[in-house]
Amino acid sequence: MAVQYTFANATTSIPLSQLDTNFATSITLGATPVVLGNTYTTLANVTLTNTTISTVVSANLSSNATVDGTNKVGYLTIPQDLQTGNYTITLADAGKHIYYATNAAATITIPNNATTAFTTGTAVTFVNTSNTNVTIAISTDTMYLANSGNTASRTLATYGLATALKVANTTWIISGAGLT
Repeated sequence: MAVQYTFANATTSIPLSQLDTNFATSITLGATPVVLGNTYTTLANVTLTNTTISTVVSANLSSNATVDGTNKVGYLTIPQDLQTGNYTITLADAGKHIYYATNAAATITIPNNATTAFTTGTAVTFVNTSNTNVTIAISTDTMYLANSGNTASRTLATYGLATALKVANTTWIISGAGLT
């Protein structure tokens, strides 16, 4: 039996007796034929008036959840970005550690906010296991050495570890061991 109603022009509720016994008869929502019991992700030409739509999102973040498809959510690891020479950090380095082990002097640069807009709260850690010092520089923004307030490029000694934290649009604070 055909359904004589569509939601586009129904003025009263549709009686279940108008549907066949297994609910396989389609009804129309807007311009989309719908069979009860099926899932639809798109409906065409539907107008909602004075309607509240609620969505419940749930997830089990306790097992293998990732933000980028690779790195797990939470404080589980600090992914590594191995560098072998002069390097300017990128947005992909946020939350990672820049690992430098090449026995040659190098400069790692934090770019200015106008070029690379890291989110406030971004942290990047620098690790130097080479037998030379590494310079951590900042382009035109400001990087303060924690506890002293001095601004300028910093030197990270052999086996030094330092973290730079972006605290405002153009302001970073850096601290660490072996950092001058």
